[in-house]
Amino acid sequence: MPAGDPVRSATARDVDLAVTGMTCASCVARVEKKLNKLDGVSASVNLATETAHVAVTSDISDADLIARVAAAGYGASVKSADDYDTSDPSEARAADLRRRFFVALALSIPVMALSMVPAWQFTGWQWVVAALTLPVVTWAAWPFHSAAARAARHLTSTMDTLVSLGVSAATLWSLWALLFGGAGHLGMRMHMSLLPRHSTMAELYFESAAMVTTFLLAGRWAESRSRYRAGSALRELLNLGAKDAARLIDGREERVPVDQLAVGDTLLVRPGEKIPADGIVLEGQCAVDEAMVTGESEPVDVGPGDHVTAGTIATSGALTIRAEKVGADTLIAHIGAMVADAQARKAPIQRLADRISAVFVPIVILLAIATFLGWWFIGGELTPAFTAAVAVLVIACPCALGLATPTALLVGTGRAAHLGIVIKGPEILESTRVVDTLVWDKTGTLTEDTMQVRHVAGSDRVLQLAAAAEASSEHPIARAIVAAASHPLPAATNFETSAGLGVRATVEGERISVGKADFLALELPEFTLPDELAGATTVWVAAGDRVIGAIAVAAPLRPSAARAVAELRELGITSVLLTGDAAEPAGAVARQVGIETVHAGVLPADKRDVVAALQSGGKVTAMVGDGVNDAAALAQADLGMAMGSGTDVAIEAADITLMRSDPLAAPLAIRIARATLRIIKQNLFWAFFYNVAAIPLAMAGLLNPMIAGAAMACSSVMVVLNSLRLRRAHSS
Repeated sequence: MPAGDPVRSATARDVDLAVTGMTCASCVARVEKKLNKLDGVSASVNLATETAHVAVTSDISDADLIARVAAAGYGASVKSADDYDTSDPSEARAADLRRRFFVALALSIPVMALSMVPAWQFTGWQWVVAALTLPVVTWAAWPFHSAAARAARHLTSTMDTLVSLGVSAATLWSLWALLFGGAGHLGMRMHMSLLPRHSTMAELYFESAAMVTTFLLAGRWAESRSRYRAGSALRELLNLGAKDAARLIDGREERVPVDQLAVGDTLLVRPGEKIPADGIVLEGQCAVDEAMVTGESEPVDVGPGDHVTAGTIATSGALTIRAEKVGADTLIAHIGAMVADAQARKAPIQRLADRISAVFVPIVILLAIATFLGWWFIGGELTPAFTAAVAVLVIACPCALGLATPTALLVGTGRAAHLGIVIKGPEILESTRVVDTLVWDKTGTLTEDTMQVRHVAGSDRVLQLAAAAEASSEHPIARAIVAAASHPLPAATNFETSAGLGVRATVEGERISVGKADFLALELPEFTLPDELAGATTVWVAAGDRVIGAIAVAAPLRPSAARAVAELRELGITSVLLTGDAAEPAGAVARQVGIETVHAGVLPADKRDVVAALQSGGKVTAMVGDGVNDAAALAQADLGMAMGSGTDVAIEAADITLMRSDPLAAPLAIRIARATLRIIKQNLFWAFFYNVAAIPLAMAGLLNPMIAGAAMACSSVMVVLNSLRLRRAHSS
């Protein structure tokens, strides 16, 4: 797993800020730079979620952080501990963009028509166009102008600086041409041109200013809606919990909000209701739908003594449960917090984009000035020089650059959570790309976590007698034998046990011994296990001094184990089996699932050393485990994956939590992580390629500012829509 943070002081804390006013990658870079200048502060700012995650190791207060963001020209507020939904951009802002867009569209269409179709240009048409354009370039474009002015007050520049400059320049030039350049005389005609116009007469660019504003507002509005859709999986997760609960006090039922529940409360859950807390079933039998937590569509039957999870649904039968974890301590709240944290953090690949965007806007402004001067000096005409300069300003806005990574992270981690896979951080995506070896723990991962009787040799009485003798034992093998036998069992007396070897008891007048061959110390009959049970634990049963049968006990292989190993092989990943079991049962499991390398008889403390040895040999390792004894190995691995059915220690040590106890979740997690990384790279390529290709075209005078504005808006929307493809990733 990725290296941990340096040792932090006792005052170390994390603060999450909601940041308003950011519109592009340059804004992100500005806020980060301001925050990181504070002593003991490390900040990561995310455009898609509009948040800043700040690690503070000094006595800097929240007010200091907010003031620092304000000094950069943006608004900030501290997010509460329960406010995990970072994926919901302001609905009010989206509504405002929608209103401005439709007003701009209604005014820009006649502006465009009159400017481009000479036959419709009645006497004085240019003055009507000017009147229609002014509301568009002032009121409708106000979000761009206000953001640019805010940045200018702090001697900085953002994407909105380019937009505001381009729109303002086109408008002011057109007003000058209309009032003083001769374009205002009645009877003047203008001809349609998608390429820049070359003319000695002062030209009007009202249609470019209006359409650039309209296109950019359309892009911003579509982007805002798409970002809202991108976070839908996390919102579903966060809305999963019950809103209230039926609490039982002295046999009396009262309905209370879930935030008033306490550990130890007795709760009643009726059919169709959501379970309000993590807890243990006290009474009742019920099929529980765990699909939203684990991704499994098949309901799970629970009864007294079974654990249930908040947010799951009791589909049939009523349950009485005792709350063990409530509120923010529940599993579903923990998952929501981890997913939100992963979405708010920044992938390493995004750092390159941030470094470029930090200097991008000033360079573009210089390029626009150079373009204007170059065209003016070479051609001697202001019109083409001005057109080319405005096109450079408009085409170069780095919107797509700022959205390329965070939108893909938002959708990818949300989709993974929907499938029962919790990815803890964006840096983990990079690890999945290079993993070439996956180490499986055996028990509870490739096999079920409880043992079962798989084969009985001897008469029908063998299992009944053995179960009666084992009834008082707590050993896992004993519990498996008792569970497999028919009840009621014959009574047993004079129970004796020998730790790790076997038991003896008197059943129906006979002295029954159950255990290993050494424990019985009798001549054993020939007993051959079926091939599929090779490696199972054999327990012998004797009545007096006569062996009457044998029982094969094993933890059954999970049905999808072999397929999971095969899918990993298709991904270029070699599987290794790591277990504390003896070589024979470990080898049998490995052969059944198709694993060639086995490390058997490994003590819990030595599992980490096996992983470290693989790494020393040049392997990039992933580890799948579920127990406390796996925690050190999970932490040592380059990529740790914990089964959600495992212990809290294992889950905490892992990079990815697999909420389903299904080996197929491991290759699925790697596929989704790799798909997310692939989308990020596609987005960054498009953003870089777009700017690299478009700026030279604009400088060469081959782009009309209106076309440049449409292309720039489309680039941002395309990046977001490409990210949204992850919502359907691996839907099968």
